[in-house]
Amino acid sequence: MTLPVRRQQTGTVWDPFREFNDLYQRMGQLWQSAVPGGGGLLGEAWAPLADLEETDDAYLLEVDLPGVKKDDITIELNAGELSVHGEIKEKERTGVLRHRTRRTGQFDYRVTLPQGTDAEHISAELAEGVLTVKVPKAEKARPGRIEITG
Repeated sequence: MTLPVRRQQTGTVWDPFREFNDLYQRMGQLWQSAVPGGGGLLGEAWAPLADLEETDDAYLLEVDLPGVKKDDITIELNAGELSVHGEIKEKERTGVLRHRTRRTGQFDYRVTLPQGTDAEHISAELAEGVLTVKVPKAEKARPGRIEITG
């Protein structure tokens, strides 16, 4: 009789919370695909997919908002919290909708930025369904190189 061999994997650590998080996300996706509107409470907002990148001189937020017009999006910076919210409106349909996976309704994405941002020079651009918000860092918050003398 042959017994299975257990091999040790180097460099990987088992994290039970990661598995719970993955399960939670998959259940949420299943729920939202099965229940129109995500099954949330009436008027409840959902968060779009987004990436936040820090460069030497700014924070770049990229939010996926396909099919959304710039007039339907509001961007605010309040006490270090950057929020992007708006609404994806459902299309008028002439036929019977047999399957739906696109999200509609109100969305809300919030992220807290570190102190030292330049709130007066924020710029935003919507191109090809991706909203890019650039929040520059204040001059004193930017990393600088210090020369050693002597």
